[in-house]
Amino acid sequence: MSAFPADDGASVQRTVLPGGLRVVTETLPAVRSVALGIWVGVGSRDETARHEGATHYLEHLLFKGTKRRTALDISAEMDAVGGEMNAFTTKEYTCYYARVLDADLPLATDILSDMVTGSLISPQDVDAERNVVLEEIAMNDDDPTDTVHEAFTAQLFGDTPLGRPVLGTVESINAISRDQIFEHYRARYSPEHLVIAAAGNVDHDDLVNQVTEAFAGVLVPGAKPAPPRLSGEYAGPGHVTGTGLRLVSRGIEQANLVLGCEGLARTDDRRYALGVLNAALGGGMSSRLFQEIREKRGLAYSVYSFASQNADTGMWGIYVGCLPSKADDVLSICTSEVEKLVSGGLTDAELERGKGQMRGSIVLGLEDPSSRMSRIGKSELVYPQLEPVEETLARIEAVSHDDIRAIASEVLARPKTLAVVGPFDDADTFSAAL
Repeated sequence: MSAFPADDGASVQRTVLPGGLRVVTETLPAVRSVALGIWVGVGSRDETARHEGATHYLEHLLFKGTKRRTALDISAEMDAVGGEMNAFTTKEYTCYYARVLDADLPLATDILSDMVTGSLISPQDVDAERNVVLEEIAMNDDDPTDTVHEAFTAQLFGDTPLGRPVLGTVESINAISRDQIFEHYRARYSPEHLVIAAAGNVDHDDLVNQVTEAFAGVLVPGAKPAPPRLSGEYAGPGHVTGTGLRLVSRGIEQANLVLGCEGLARTDDRRYALGVLNAALGGGMSSRLFQEIREKRGLAYSVYSFASQNADTGMWGIYVGCLPSKADDVLSICTSEVEKLVSGGLTDAELERGKGQMRGSIVLGLEDPSSRMSRIGKSELVYPQLEPVEETLARIEAVSHDDIRAIASEVLARPKTLAVVGPFDDADTFSAAL
């Protein structure tokens, strides 16, 4: 077992069990609850063509019943103690999580462990849940903000695992069989790919004992934890980046636009400078884009910029929702503000606001056990080691005007990708924006 102090005096501890299963905890004595997560080192980008959509499909199926519990048992046992339970899938990991009173942690550990290790994934459940997954895809397709972000990602990364939707497609979900899903489950849900993370009023040794008992049937000595994605050892499928326009014509009342380019990977130390820049450009109501597009001209209700990272690449972009007749003006302003930032950087006030926004977001985001659990769970899967919060804040504070100008010239000056969802038929309408 290894242990080190967290920034606020809380204790973070780590134990590796036989088979490579990891248990990480952060003890917060002042609370009466515990957030527990089982993190699986598999996301949609790890799928082969044979298993496209299987990772998210499994997220649904693991709630459908095990050898010991029906689907009703799973939900009823958690409801009986007032607990919360859910799951999510991303491109690089999956998480099953619960939040309960500290006295009910053994129950939550048993339920989540049972789901992860003993799910039946019966043919009947696969067929029944297929319709639910298809409904989820349809719901996303009905939301133009989701659609435009998916279109942007697909145009940027092309027909690669990073460019494909996490949910899969209608075609892939209709085509995938129970055997293919179960094959993916057995290959990926093994101890070396799993992390049990908990934060709150938790005793590390007690949780280790609970996990050891719950996973007793699958802990085979000799295996080591899978390497984190950022260790340089992870064999990911790689990526490509593209530019140009992707237009999704919809008979709706609003134009939804995403203009952006490839960003930075999680390994890139310049991500702190890009974060500060992004906050100043489009991260809040005082940002340049919000002021120029909404406050001064009233051209859009929603406007923001964003930056996201994967293990080996990332995205940076601007989202705007506006009237179709205002799309050209909005894109012109976005392009102009990006050019101004590339050529002139930020003002002193903008630099400080950008730093403050990032600092506040990080610290305020760690005020509850669930966010603490997410931090240590993701870190164990993705990073070679947990970075202390104070070190992260120091890196943000160290960002200078030179750093901002350098990252603006490197990232924001890249050729752009544009995705548009709205009542348009002619792609040539937006060619000038690129």
